[in-house]
Amino acid sequence: MLSTELAGKLQRLREAFRAYGSALVAYSGGVDSTFLLKVAVDTLGRDKVLGVTARSESLTDRAFQIAADIARQFDLPQEVIYYSELGVPGYAENPINRCYLCKGELFQRLKELAAERGFHVVVEGSNADDVGDYRPGMRASAELGIKSPLRELGIAKAEIRAIAQELGLPNWDRPSEACLASRFPYGNRITEEKMRQVAEAEGFLRDLGFKQVRVRHHEKIARIELLPDELPRLLEAGRREAVVSHFRALGFLYVTVDLAGYRTGSMNEPLSADARAKVLR
Repeated sequence: MLSTELAGKLQRLREAFRAYGSALVAYSGGVDSTFLLKVAVDTLGRDKVLGVTARSESLTDRAFQIAADIARQFDLPQEVIYYSELGVPGYAENPINRCYLCKGELFQRLKELAAERGFHVVVEGSNADDVGDYRPGMRASAELGIKSPLRELGIAKAEIRAIAQELGLPNWDRPSEACLASRFPYGNRITEEKMRQVAEAEGFLRDLGFKQVRVRHHEKIARIELLPDELPRLLEAGRREAVVSHFRALGFLYVTVDLAGYRTGSMNEPLSADARAKVLR
């Protein structure tokens, strides 16, 4: 049962959707967008909502399948569009405003699709915890008038997970999966082959039972980030050798472990405050 505070936030989210009247929801299959799509359908009805999944180079096959499976399980309206981030001018060069370029292109397409289908707004899933992070994509969403009700209503990730669990969503505790482009240092060119390396490396670690995983791509060096309490298990006899062997087969020469452990946005750490501010202005 939800606490009074969480029940109130869920009610305010439903009121926001009622005010929208109809909505196209950017649906990746992560807990945030799944939660938004489920609440939108429960509030407005299936005919006034559309979840759109952008099938692109940075969305893993595993993540795409999860999105499709949940949509079928809960009878959520899902449409798939095909979208190439690598085709966005400047994206592959991986500048510090890469996310702005990508989201600007994607949200523009979603706005056009919403207008064609008669949906009043486009909704995306950033939440209250994203406010303090370096998120150039939020600038793009603001410029294009995209709605971000979770962020606007102050609903944080832990609260989303708690309500999603109450609603019976199977991915309520699914680890966060930022797009694959976030695994590359700014300025290092992104290719489809490199993103495939990362996806297969992370998939291998998840198949070994590691939950929260990042494999940062430093050309011939793979830098593994895991939750600190999972680090010892990676180094157990047999497992360490299997990881090294698999990663080398993928094309990495050196396989390293980040002793600081998993954290979001580690590729943003080298950016100065001034550099961040210029992008976000």
